[in-house]
This record gives sequence, C-alpha cells and structure tokens, in this order.
Amino acid sequence: MSRQMSFTKYERKILPDYRQRISSAESVPEVKDFFVYMVGLLLDEVFADKLVLEEGDIKLTPQKNAGYQLSQRLKRIPEFADVWKTSDLSDVLERMAEMACNRCRHLEKQPEKIPSKIRK
Repeated sequence: MSRQMSFTKYERKILPDYRQRISSAESVPEVKDFFVYMVGLLLDEVFADKLVLEEGDIKLTPQKNAGYQLSQRLKRIPEFADVWKTSDLSDVLERMAEMACNRCRHLEKQPEKIPSKIRK
C-alpha cells in the first residue's frame, strides 16, 4: 500500500488570507488573479522553490467541472507529476477553486452592486 502525502497544512496556512482576498475581489478578473497568485504561493510552499511557474500554468475556469486548469507544461514536470499522483494536492486546489468560482458566480449575478473602480 502506497503512502499519500497531505498538503492540507499548507492550505490551512494560506486559507485566511485567501478567503479575505477572494471575498474582497470586486471583479471576476480580480478573483482569477487572486486564485492564480495564491495557488502559486501554495505551490512555492509545497515544492520549496524547486518548481518555477510560468504565466498560464494555472487558470481559474469557472465554466469547467474542476474549476481550474493546469498547463501541460506543468503536468509534464516530473517532480510535480509525482506529487500530483501521490498527494491530496488536487483536492486542495479543487477546494480553493470552488471558493473562487462561487465568488465569480456571485459577482456575475449582481454586477450593479459592484463598486466601480473608475476614479475621477
């Protein structure tokens, strides 16, 4: 029986800041940016700076089932692929994506309540 690694302690470490950032986002692009940024922080913790992320490696995709998408480049990195297969990292990202997707749906339903960012 193989042993599965767990990264929920890293999730708990960033979760308060993540929730605050997502709930304070005023637009869907802002939610997407916060998601990508916080997942990047999480992966930095998990891989101890041994993994270099590039733009487009992580995307929030509210219209898809998982709610997020990882690039093929990232999936082909051996260190990442090994951890991905033997850990709960996908579950952690799904929970993070679910929060962000819920915020996106909320923002899309009530655009008139979102304060304008245009400054005069």
